[in-house]
Amino acid sequence: MTSFRRRFSVRLGLVDDDDALYDGVPDHLLRPLQRWVYDYASGAEGEIGNIMCLRHRLTVPGETNAAWHLSQQKGMLLLDVVDALLAFPLEVGLETDSTTAFALTMLLDNAGSAYRVADDGCGLELRVSPGVREALHQTVTDAAAAPSAGSAADHLAAAWSAAYGLHPDPVGAYSESIKAVEAAAHSVIQPNHPKATLGTMLGELKGARHKFTFAISTAAGDPIAPAEALMRALWDGQTSRHGSQGGTVPETLEAARAGVHLAATLVQWFVSGAVTRTP
Repeated sequence: MTSFRRRFSVRLGLVDDDDALYDGVPDHLLRPLQRWVYDYASGAEGEIGNIMCLRHRLTVPGETNAAWHLSQQKGMLLLDVVDALLAFPLEVGLETDSTTAFALTMLLDNAGSAYRVADDGCGLELRVSPGVREALHQTVTDAAAAPSAGSAADHLAAAWSAAYGLHPDPVGAYSESIKAVEAAAHSVIQPNHPKATLGTMLGELKGARHKFTFAISTAAGDPIAPAEALMRALWDGQTSRHGSQGGTVPETLEAARAGVHLAATLVQWFVSGAVTRTP
């Protein structure tokens, strides 16, 4: 979030600084956010409002219009509406309105919201430290530019969205994280195995350690050990991969988010050439 000038009274030490992030829709954000929704939903002669009310199963009273009714929602439903409006242009094949997205960004940033507009402008996501977010997105960019990484960029981006979106999907986030690593590591570890998985790659590393190198030298003389350890942690940590008589245990949100960042590190190592296969 942008760093703003502290209030005069805070600088004088008369009151404490309030730099906490607000979950949901706090009172000071409610009316501005409702106004943003109304302005957006009034587009296309009000048809956007009609569509959004239908999607959210909102019955519009006879004496009002859909855009106004939509804008009067509160709490999580209002955030759902904002998220859906941001995604709407992409769904119908239109370009995202950067001016509208910027206006919303200003509202959320200045209000101290725990949510922000995603970098692609197509939805809301939980606010994360800018340095962490930018590092992951740079990895996505690098992976997208590396043909050898296959679909790693798409999977890593999907994992991030599932982990930090308005309605997180821990199981989906963890699964996409594993797929991202599988795509990035495939050409290095098992290029001739068309159905390679993270599990088969770990087996390959165990049986042919001498074939791989890592940019950071290790005291134990086992250069592939750092990458193997992260891969093993990600693979063994997936609790929902198989069903059993005891019941499937879905990944927690904390585990999923940790898995996303672990996967980002591995993808970056493979894409950058930090992990290589010796001739």
